[in-house]
Amino acid sequence: MKTGEKIIWELKAAGLLENPKTGRRPEPLTESVHRVLFLCVALFSISLSCFGQENPQFEEPLVSRASQTTPVSPRIQGQDTQSNAPAKVITPAQPAAKTEKKKKVGGRGTFVVAPLPISSPAIGSGIVPVLGYIFPFSIKDKVSPPSTIGVAGLVTNNGSRGFAVGGQLFLKENTYEVTSGFARGNVDYNIYGNGIASGLKLPLQQTGQAFFGEVLRRVGWKFFVGPRFITGRSFVTVRPTSVSNFPIPPEAGLHTNLTSIGVRLTRDTRPNHFYPIGGTFFTFTSDFFSQALGSKYSFQSYRTEFDKYLSLSTRQVLAYDAYFCATGGQPPFYGNCIYGTSNELRGYTAGRYFTRYSLATQLEYRLVLPKRFGLVAFGGLGGTIPGGSQLLQRVQTSHFLPAGGGGLRFELSKKYHVNLRADIAEGRDGHTFGMGVGEAF
Repeated sequence: MKTGEKIIWELKAAGLLENPKTGRRPEPLTESVHRVLFLCVALFSISLSCFGQENPQFEEPLVSRASQTTPVSPRIQGQDTQSNAPAKVITPAQPAAKTEKKKKVGGRGTFVVAPLPISSPAIGSGIVPVLGYIFPFSIKDKVSPPSTIGVAGLVTNNGSRGFAVGGQLFLKENTYEVTSGFARGNVDYNIYGNGIASGLKLPLQQTGQAFFGEVLRRVGWKFFVGPRFITGRSFVTVRPTSVSNFPIPPEAGLHTNLTSIGVRLTRDTRPNHFYPIGGTFFTFTSDFFSQALGSKYSFQSYRTEFDKYLSLSTRQVLAYDAYFCATGGQPPFYGNCIYGTSNELRGYTAGRYFTRYSLATQLEYRLVLPKRFGLVAFGGLGGTIPGGSQLLQRVQTSHFLPAGGGGLRFELSKKYHVNLRADIAEGRDGHTFGMGVGEAF
């Protein structure tokens, strides 16, 4: 199952893994206008993406062969069985007993500590400390991926703060997947104007907290499906600014409660979730926010993604990604599709394009180099389409958004092939530079 960075979108967070630093305009990891009440849950997704998705190997204790066989009578060295002369007794069980003492049972799980530095013009410089524990939920279960529990935080020099706790459990020989988390924090970020406010940005601060839960069950053909639930509250304020002609979002100054129920369908055939060399990944999520559930706004959010991986050689991989987002109803500004927050295309500032619909497709070539290094080159096409009843108006105000770039990789974990990535990308409005843990998709 794919976790990590996609929880960011599912929880309406701001792509916190990217830690971007823009050339012309900032590309935030957390600056995206997604509600901060999901910000720290996105932080926890970092810990999920850094932890193993492969079954760990446990060393079984060595059992003495002597204890499994019928005892053998001691043999007298240098004498036959009728001799009464004293002799040395050789016991076959003794060497095995010594060997048994040398072998020890491996621990059940592994602790992972990952202090991730970040640098973003939107939220400043700081650190995302992550502490997690990877373990098999049942030692007898040799099929399920390892489960993970953890805690993560966010501290930057512009005042953004956050923390999250949560876990992801795989149960009953990979029959069930249970994910949940709680987050609380505040983040400072910018949104960008268009029309008469084109070129201007409005600084905002958003505080809040949220709880997320999801239970999936395998239904066959490696498909998992199940319900999901999100609830939280946030408060948006405008930070001091000299900009006077920027339209103030109607959500500013209001305490907002958001609650949704939804469904997720996913299928994952990748042999390694962190550096796939084959297989496919598909996911579809739908969240329904309703005033009947206690939400201030009633709207619907849909996300779908498909990835395919092809191994060209032992050191070369070609990866393909397709992404689509749609929003219906009357969402707050941060409930829309926000281009650039889910790695659908690198090279764009999150917070610049708010839209009802967005889509993107991209290819990435990955090359493993000696000394744990690697290189990538990527390119893709995407676009945004606003809402509205007039088709011509929607076409005229839509945006065609291509992008391309390259990056460097360094292998942090040989066991799981988890990479530290640094990418530079050029989009329609300028270029961005971002760092993160794990591949972009």
